[in-house]
Amino acid sequence: MTDTKQQVETLFEAARNLTSPVARQAFLDQACAGDPKVRGQVEELLSAQTEADKFFDEIAPLATASLDDSESADGMAAGKSVLTEVPGTRIDRYKLLQRIGEGGGGVVYMAEQEEPVRRRVALKIIKLGMDTKSVIGRFEAERQALAMMDHPNIARVLDAGATETGRPYFVMELVRGVKITDYCDQNQLDTRGRLDLFIQICQAIQHAHQKGIIHRDIKPSNILVTLHDGVPVPKVIDFGIAKATEVQLTDKTFFTAYEQIIGTPAYMSPEQAEMSGLDIDTRSDIYSLGVLLYELLTSRTPFDPKELVSRGLDEMRRTLREREPQRPSTMLTTLQGQELTKTAEHRHAEPPKLISMLRGDLDWIVMKALEKDRRRRYETANGLAMDINRYLNNEPVVARPPSRFYRFQKLVRRNKVVFAAGAAVAVALIIGLGTSTWLFVEEKVARQRAVAAEQQQARLRQEAEQARANEAELRRQAETREKITQARLLVIQEKFEEADQLMNEISLTEPTVEGAAVLRSLGEWYALQNQWQLAVDRFTVLLQIDRLDGWDISTLDYLECGPVLIELGDTAGYERFRQAAVARVADAAYPFADRIIKISLLLPADEKILKALDPLAAAAAKSFATNINVDSDVFLAAWRSVSLALMEYRRGNYSEAAGWCRRCLAYSEYNAPRTATARVILAMACHQLGQSDEARSELDQARKIIENRLQGGLERGTGVQGFWFDWLFAQVLLREATGLIDGP
Repeated sequence: MTDTKQQVETLFEAARNLTSPVARQAFLDQACAGDPKVRGQVEELLSAQTEADKFFDEIAPLATASLDDSESADGMAAGKSVLTEVPGTRIDRYKLLQRIGEGGGGVVYMAEQEEPVRRRVALKIIKLGMDTKSVIGRFEAERQALAMMDHPNIARVLDAGATETGRPYFVMELVRGVKITDYCDQNQLDTRGRLDLFIQICQAIQHAHQKGIIHRDIKPSNILVTLHDGVPVPKVIDFGIAKATEVQLTDKTFFTAYEQIIGTPAYMSPEQAEMSGLDIDTRSDIYSLGVLLYELLTSRTPFDPKELVSRGLDEMRRTLREREPQRPSTMLTTLQGQELTKTAEHRHAEPPKLISMLRGDLDWIVMKALEKDRRRRYETANGLAMDINRYLNNEPVVARPPSRFYRFQKLVRRNKVVFAAGAAVAVALIIGLGTSTWLFVEEKVARQRAVAAEQQQARLRQEAEQARANEAELRRQAETREKITQARLLVIQEKFEEADQLMNEISLTEPTVEGAAVLRSLGEWYALQNQWQLAVDRFTVLLQIDRLDGWDISTLDYLECGPVLIELGDTAGYERFRQAAVARVADAAYPFADRIIKISLLLPADEKILKALDPLAAAAAKSFATNINVDSDVFLAAWRSVSLALMEYRRGNYSEAAGWCRRCLAYSEYNAPRTATARVILAMACHQLGQSDEARSELDQARKIIENRLQGGLERGTGVQGFWFDWLFAQVLLREATGLIDGP
């Protein structure tokens, strides 16, 4: 493609997303200044696009009628194509019901899946005429990004394919909800309620970042709030312009054209607007989260979207790069009377109280997320969420300079009753002892003067020694962080031996997200090479420092370490490992506790372990009766059934174990290692019940699945295909079942 043609296509792609004619003209005035030929070609494309949209709108009813006639006459539903998809069209096993959304290059339909289960889904397909190389690349990037993630606050991908004309599509869960700002205003959520929803969004974005995905277009319309059992649950959607940071999403992943802006201007970070050689990283999403938090608190964005677009491209970029936004509390004070009153009513508060609530900690948190220099923002979305939790718990926040008075003020707010009682006692003591104390003042002053110089000298020596110690510690921490960062880059480049050598030069004792990610990759790399001892060494350190990631990631670390210990033959080490795993979740019911049940019972357990796991098993079993969403999420329900089956088998309840196995196998969604594991447990349960023929049949089926998969060695795998540790888990249980049924 020539430079001129590429420039025309880039400008057309950017201009067609501006719906306002005034904004579009201002953009072209800036972008095409001095080049009327390029502007003429762009305007011709925009005109053609307008005519095409008008044409397709006019023929849509005819296309629908044509589809109905063809279905009844000559089997159109079997695969004949029309000019564009309309309600009633069938794509593979999906029937389109209605169009529910449209992006820059794709159209989203509500569709009905007809097999193997009947359910409503969302189907996204590239629009007719928009299947250019860059749009297809962006579309496939979104599909791969969603497929890599498994989080309750991120819309899950269910299926993917291509139409008969070659245009790709993918199918994801249908999220029935409204954008987060509308939901908060309609339900008049107070500031705490909005912050609770925002924390869940941060955790979802953190999950995406840990999978190597940057969203790059976080805004209210891409975050929908739906209700689960009456509880609002935010869902992050539309990773259509997401960027992979650690893995190649697809061979067709597009490169952003020179000076092409990806994102929504009002939510765009300064480095996105800069369009320089500086790569976009996860901190760009931190900025967009800051803009979203700003809007949730004030109903306004830091910079007015209409004003940004109307000023033209260059001025918009200059504003985002150089102009400092007002603090949220300051923004509220600039609102007119009626506007401020309405904003406060939406937050269930009086205007003065709302302004006072934002002034201080929330101002500091928002402004730290909106720093122009990304090095001064929060390092992770989890860090932003933790600071908000500190605010909600009346603890000092990281974003605010920690003065002594500020820390004391937070201490008083957390312990109001204690300080009130202490103050009363202090007043009484002061009144009672005031006179007698005054008599000793002169004597104390004389004595204090005598030793003041000596004390001052000793204090100065102590402060100097402490300063030297602090300097040495800061230097050590800086060197450690630098080596961890270098090791992370080497892991991304798949230079694992060099990364491992760097990690061996440092001692990790404090929790660190980046260090945990490096150790996780190194442990996995050694495991895939069957170097079990080296893998165990890395996973052991990982479990000690992994305290900042969510329970989704932490429990996966236990799933990786357990099978590796058994493959090493270190049964004593495995016993210590599972006792530590149970102890870590003993006092609370975590959302992924069923994973701890499963990994703790990979080998037979004594009564102490089984008793410690009883509360977790009860909570997991109860979720099937109390949470209607468990069975609708096949992936979660099927794996949880495997954990409960293994728990019942270790308890000696073989009939209940067989029941949970059959429940797992009855789910329509297929997962090879999960199916193999369920069949192994079912085989052992049937053997214990005296059902020899069924036990033999289930064992043979499981052995065939596992041996076929592992004959070429371990592979990393995916959540859908099964990770390497899922296969190791199945293999360990297969050996136990073979010894039980076939004999030694």
